Amino acid sequence: MKVKIEDIKRLREKTDAGIADCRQALEETDGKMGEAIKILRKKGIERAEKKGEREVKAGAVFSYVHHNGKVASLVVLASETDFVAKTDEFQHLGKEIAMQVAASKPGTTAELLDQEYVRDPSKKIRELVKEVIGKLGENIQVVDFSVKSI
Repeated sequence: MKVKIEDIKRLREKTDAGIADCRQALEETDGKMGEAIKILRKKGIERAEKKGEREVKAGAVFSYVHHNGKVASLVVLASETDFVAKTDEFQHLGKEIAMQVAASKPGTTAELLDQEYVRDPSKKIRELVKEVIGKLGENIQVVDFSVKSI
């Protein structure tokens, strides 16, 4: 099937995937946008798993304070390079994980990664991280976190 350039652009805007990946996903699904998004998400997760063993030595610390001022969290999110740590996607991920930690108060990193994402219960935090790894092409790990409350 011949894929329209407009469809490739639309899919790329929704997923941030590469042009070739978008075209291939649309061809595989006969132009069905929803199925193409699922294929791209799966490819991103597969790429993320391959990058999981790489050393992380850069990153940032993220904080979240609940509007009532009674709960706060800190999250250390690591990446391979400072370049990735400064991207909007990485920054957004860090802020979302900090909010998740404050809301759910997990005991361990494994427990955090296996939790349902508060903004989208159909996803786990692990999947959220893997999606960003797939987009940015580097390993990203939650190194540490803490929650304080009154």
